Amino acid sequence: MPDFSLNIPSLAALPTVAWQLAVSIAQSECSLVAFEGEMGAGKTTLIRALCPELGVRDDVSSPTFALVNEYRNAWGDPIYHFDFYRVDSEAEAARLGVAEYFDSGYLCLVEWPTRVAGLLPPTYLLVELTVTGPESREIHLSIINQQLSV
Repeated sequence: MPDFSLNIPSLAALPTVAWQLAVSIAQSECSLVAFEGEMGAGKTTLIRALCPELGVRDDVSSPTFALVNEYRNAWGDPIYHFDFYRVDSEAEAARLGVAEYFDSGYLCLVEWPTRVAGLLPPTYLLVELTVTGPESREIHLSIINQQLSV
């Protein structure tokens, strides 16, 4: 899957972009999707729109204080939603067992991935959100393969 960008001109376009992102996740064959962007860029909002496209019927909310929320897709498979904003170190995240989630093969949606960069799998899909206006965003998708960069 080559790198590409998606534009969100307004919140009204979010469902269409979420569907495009769901297709891209499937095409990438990555089980971890890292959402990077400044505070308020819309990471949780995008994940909230994405989850129904992935078959989630549960309420989707930020796991800021819980660290991880677990949802189920239409086939009963778990989807893990992490928010590492409040994690102090990779060691703290490792003690909490995040590697087991990342290695499970189930989809992991990760906010603030740079806080646990050393724990991320060798290959993952990076979704970078850039604020371009009050409701508009640009999303850049790329597959990160850390094995190639060694």
